[in-house]
Order: sequence, then structure tokens, then C-alpha cells
Amino acid sequence: MLTDWFEVHDPRFTNLVFGNVHVDKLHTGCMFTEGPAWFGGGRYLVFSDIPANRMYRWDETNGAVALFREPTGNANGNTVDREGRLVTCEHSNRRVTRTEHDGSITVLVDNWQGKRFNSPNDVVVKSDGTIWFSDPPTGIEISYFGDPAPSEMPACWYWRFDPASGAIDPVITDIARPNGLAFSPDERILYAVDCVGGRVPGGPRTIRAHDVSSDGRTLSGSRVFAECRTGIFDGFRVDVHGNVWTSAGDGVWCYAADGTALGRIRIPEVVGNVGFGGAKRNRLFITATHSLYAVYLNTQGAVWPTA
Repeated sequence: MLTDWFEVHDPRFTNLVFGNVHVDKLHTGCMFTEGPAWFGGGRYLVFSDIPANRMYRWDETNGAVALFREPTGNANGNTVDREGRLVTCEHSNRRVTRTEHDGSITVLVDNWQGKRFNSPNDVVVKSDGTIWFSDPPTGIEISYFGDPAPSEMPACWYWRFDPASGAIDPVITDIARPNGLAFSPDERILYAVDCVGGRVPGGPRTIRAHDVSSDGRTLSGSRVFAECRTGIFDGFRVDVHGNVWTSAGDGVWCYAADGTALGRIRIPEVVGNVGFGGAKRNRLFITATHSLYAVYLNTQGAVWPTA
């Protein structure tokens, strides 16, 4: 029998969770947690507290939480590139940065055609080294998450940045309020959130799926993959089987690659993002408003295919 932490909507969910595990609360007392990023070599997790303008490090070896960086530019989403470097979206600095192995910070991109971004929100790195990120207005319209300022961009888009060439191109321009994003395990699909419904009653609260072109540069075939039942989708990640594990207002939902809602992990706070980690990549870390949670699953986070 599954514990009370899990809610089954499809029998396939029982193969992905354990009946004898529970959700662990690893830390609490934050203002709004986000952006979990796992560093296997050091056995630690980096995550953001956006309003506090801080990033923290949770150590798996002793359970300690320490300050990783302050200030952070109201950092939100984080990921790790193929060289093991931290890539971060900074709301109030309106940029995407990379933390080098020596601790120095490199500004990867902060404008397009001389116009500053709105407030980069979430980010993933593709196997070819390109960096894909969302740019909603959250950090320039809500002082709690950044610094209010006028937008300089034509709209709120998803972007592809190539560090090798310096090219920066919009890849999704028909989503009104972008947020989380992730690739399928084979990188043939990019999933992207449209959460305008969180601000406009009746608006979309969806994850959309997009086909990635053979050269990996453009997208096509946009369609609705999943509709959020409570609150909005925010950040999410994909496992090795193509299941999407996504934040929502009532916990973490798991959707099969065919779009079926398989089940829910009940979390007593609104969830902002998730990320896989641990020695076997089978532990799901959950940033949920004031707290950091984690749960072991019977699956693993997707890994990059050979570029």
C-alpha cells in the first residue's frame, strides 16, 4: 500500500513510487524557494530563495544548509551544464550567468539587440551546449521577486543561446507568460509552460509540447500537453522514461509521455520547482514556497544523449 504522500490516478504511477517511503523536509524558513540544481561530485544541492536574494547549499553528507551566495540578483532557476558549472537566471539583474569552477561569475547573456531581458526565470542546457531559458515579466512587475521596471522587449519569449557563437534567438513567441521548460530524454520535444492563467482569470495554465528540428535550433508543432488542475505549473523535470514531474499548487504531478496524469505527490506547500539528484539520480528534490523537500522514486532523472 502506498503512503499518504502519494495519490494514484493511473496504475502506472505505482511503478514509479515506493509504498514504504515518505517525503523528507530538508529545510524550511525561506521566503520562496526555487531552482534546485544537483552537484553529484560534491553531493550537494544548490537552490534559490528569490525574495531573500540568496542561494543556499544543502549538503547530503550531513544535512546542513549553508549560504551559497548573497546577493544573487534575485536568482530563480538554476541548472548544471555539461562541464559541471552552475547556470543561473537572475531576475533583478535581468540576465543569465554561469558560475565557473573557480567561483567567478560569467555573464552569458543579458540583452537582445540592445534591449534588456525582462527577468530570466528558468533554464535548461541542451546536449549541444546551448542554453534555453524563459523570460517572463515577473521580476520587473513584482517587487517581491525583483525590481519593478518597464519592459524593453517586444514580448515575453523563450530563448536559445549558443555560447559557442554568441547567437541569441527567440524560439517560442506565442506563449504569453513563459516559465518552466525541459527537454524529453531524446531531446526531440521541448516542453514549456504557459502560466498566464495565474494572472489572468481563464487564461492558459498549461504545459505545451514542441517538436525540435533536426538541427536542434527551431521548434514546431506546438500543442497542449497537460492542463494544471490546481494553481499553475511552474518548474518541472523529465525522467528517463519520458514522464514529466511538475510543480503545481497542490504538490508535484507526474504525467506520462502521452499526457496522462499518472499521480500526485502531496506536498503541504505550493511547489515552485523540482530537480533530480542523489547518487542514483532517483531522488526528487522539491522547492516549495518556504521549504525544501525530497523523496526517493523508482525512476531516474533523464540524462543527456550523446551530442
